Amino acid sequence: MDPQLIEIISLSLRVTLTAVSIACAIGLPLGALVAVSRFPGRNAVIVLLNSLMGFPPVVLGLLLYLIFSASGPLGFLQFLYTPTVMIVAQCVMVIPIVAALTRQVIEDLLGEYDETLRSLNATRFQTLTTLLWDARYSLLTGALAGLGRALAEVGAVIIVGGNIDHVTRVMTTAIALETSKGDLALALGLGIILFTLSVLVNAGLYALKQAAQRLSYA
Repeated sequence: MDPQLIEIISLSLRVTLTAVSIACAIGLPLGALVAVSRFPGRNAVIVLLNSLMGFPPVVLGLLLYLIFSASGPLGFLQFLYTPTVMIVAQCVMVIPIVAALTRQVIEDLLGEYDETLRSLNATRFQTLTTLLWDARYSLLTGALAGLGRALAEVGAVIIVGGNIDHVTRVMTTAIALETSKGDLALALGLGIILFTLSVLVNAGLYALKQAAQRLSYA
């Protein structure tokens, strides 16, 4: 119950959960829209989304640093070295993951429901909402993948956040710092906590998914 440790864990969860929530709010409809739409350059958009899933975090951190630095285009916001820019970094990383996985799930589902939806004269919006709702359990996989990526991220957040004690120090950056200092016991302890939190979050979401499926079947 060390206060500093609790502060690090609390900031980690606040940054990650906020970033994943925003990323899902953007990535889910974006992926679904790409899945049901046909437009010039669609294949290029799909390739781009899939490619951004593996975008190097340190490169993203560098780009965001240049954007939010004092001489950057958004430097006036003074987001650099704050939890806000760490949320932005994680959000930018997670959006392609959620969008790409959503597109694949919705596109597969559309192949089954396309004729039915056409026969009902469903609008684009009705098609999107219907498919998203029907695939809600499968889409949890995309959200979990994004959550795992955000929880484990260190490259981008340490560049834009600066790993400042009591301000922007999260579990992953603290592990990197303590390892470089040679305090392997603390680094390992933080690693165990990080892994445990990841397991608990995934277990909770899995239990929620199972309960919701049983309820829908009933």
